[in-house]
Amino acid sequence: MIAEILISAMLVLGGFFGLVGSFGLVKLPDQMTRLHAPTKAATLGVGGVLMASLLWFGFFGEHLSWHELLITLFLFLTAPVTGLMIAKTNMHLTWNPDELPHPGEDGNWATFGNSADCSLMDVIDADEDRRHDNGE
Repeated sequence: MIAEILISAMLVLGGFFGLVGSFGLVKLPDQMTRLHAPTKAATLGVGGVLMASLLWFGFFGEHLSWHELLITLFLFLTAPVTGLMIAKTNMHLTWNPDELPHPGEDGNWATFGNSADCSLMDVIDADEDRRHDNGE
């Protein structure tokens, strides 16, 4: 009985985080705040469902399945990195370095590197010009 309650609680918790993440994706005002909702839904929502599956196989299955644990660990490691890369892309496509807050002692943001006056679109345009000049 306790195992069933624990598995049900993990399923409900995973579903709740999935619902909240989906709602946040639709209702939050801009790209950077919208990014936060699906990354949390992916890590906590899907992670809760996978942990419920792991518990079910542990208590009621024929043998313990470690696939769910490995998927959960992979998800917990990759979802934040994916969110970071999407946020950096958004910074390069929509923000100028002058709009960012002061970065501190080193004087520039790591995502902009040493060329703080160059946006991602400038790099793409320069690459297209180079390819056009080379006949590619």
